[in-house]
Amino acid sequence: MPPTRSQIQPGVTVDIVQKQDQPTGNLTRGVVAALLTRSPSHPHGIKVRLTSGQVGRVQAVIGAGEG
Repeated sequence: MPPTRSQIQPGVTVDIVQKQDQPTGNLTRGVVAALLTRSPSHPHGIKVRLTSGQVGRVQAVIGAGEG
């Protein structure tokens, strides 16, 4: 089960799966810039935008950010 919205906030390092990577399951690691999903949970993961500009659904929380 992917992490819930309460476990994710800006500045946290996460692994996401981008739309084009869903068939392969290829993960992208980055720092959360913004949460895009409003509901407390989502079966495929909470959608976020990373500081790099990439958008995807969170599959795992890696750890707290620098700030």
